[in-house]
Amino acid sequence: MAISFQFTEEQEDIRKAAREFAEKEFTSELALECDRDEKFPSELYRKCAELGFHAVSIPEEYGGGGYGPIEQMIVMEEFSAVNPGLGLACLIPTFGVEILLLHGTEEQKEEYVTKIAKGGIMGMANTEPDAGSDSAGIKTRAIKDGDEWVLNGTKQFISNGSIADFILVTARTRDVESFDTRHRGISYFIVETDRDGYKADKIKGKMGIRATDTAEVSLNNVRVPESNLVGEEGKGFYYMMEFFDISRVWVAAQAVGIARGALDLVIDYVRQRKAFGVPLAGFQYIQFKIAELATKIEAARTLSYRAASIQVETGKPDNTLSAMAKWYAGEVAVETANWALQFHGGYGYIDEYPVNQFYRDAKITEIYEGAKEIEKLIIARNLFGIKGR
Repeated sequence: MAISFQFTEEQEDIRKAAREFAEKEFTSELALECDRDEKFPSELYRKCAELGFHAVSIPEEYGGGGYGPIEQMIVMEEFSAVNPGLGLACLIPTFGVEILLLHGTEEQKEEYVTKIAKGGIMGMANTEPDAGSDSAGIKTRAIKDGDEWVLNGTKQFISNGSIADFILVTARTRDVESFDTRHRGISYFIVETDRDGYKADKIKGKMGIRATDTAEVSLNNVRVPESNLVGEEGKGFYYMMEFFDISRVWVAAQAVGIARGALDLVIDYVRQRKAFGVPLAGFQYIQFKIAELATKIEAARTLSYRAASIQVETGKPDNTLSAMAKWYAGEVAVETANWALQFHGGYGYIDEYPVNQFYRDAKITEIYEGAKEIEKLIIARNLFGIKGR
């Protein structure tokens, strides 16, 4: 059976449209402003939402583009290659929508997914101060009170926490029987951010992706109706793991885009910059290093799109390939951005040069959606046939 490594004509049209939008709207002035001021680009997101880039993979019946993970990756890669911070800010407002699409009721989809497709903003609150990679270690509680659930707890590093219309919150709905069964008592809830007891404090001073909103979220006796429970009670951990297998490929595309963009910057720079009377591009060492980086980027890109293709063909993600793609692409992004800054010399250390932001934005791809050590653990467990996540 022949394997195609080419985009379809329609996918190529999406890629070109995404690139044209990013090159037109991701101005250097806006990128620098949002990075320095740690400001979410609301007007830019509005323009992005009007064209539907943020909702490319949301089904048409809910107002989205009706495409799949490959098209979603294409947009992410192109946006990230132009400016990773602004690109992420345009696309992260749909973060977590897959959980609603996979496990939400029809009423939840019609109300909440449609709202996001129209340009609303959502978030997902899993991480806690003492529960990052240990996803089953959450302490936030949800207690049933009549026909309502009452939520109490603190969530950390929550994307869109202070600007979202609603967030998906993981909370423990059953007492822990033992350390090994902690994952069985976790559930997901839709929490509208205007409910009494919801509080979000914006986190400032991030190393990178400063155009996106990140917050600490406090839930103090937040009441939600029973209808805000997503899927089955007690199945939240499994939904979370399923989502990570999907979203890690999305992060891999982000990392590939960052690596591509950083490489483009350094190629352009070394062609112009001279040392000892000749352009830096004339030095064989630099030629070799750029050749190595370009090859690694292509390998990461192929692995990432293969992981997405498996998801399209089988209807579900392959968690080994998703982990491989996210880990390797993130590592390549960090390495490429590091060398790109190194070849810029002192100029790369100044934030007015775009390579500075690429360098800082790259690192997050090795951290969120599971640190690279977690990805390696998943791969190894699958290779050895060890059960558990």
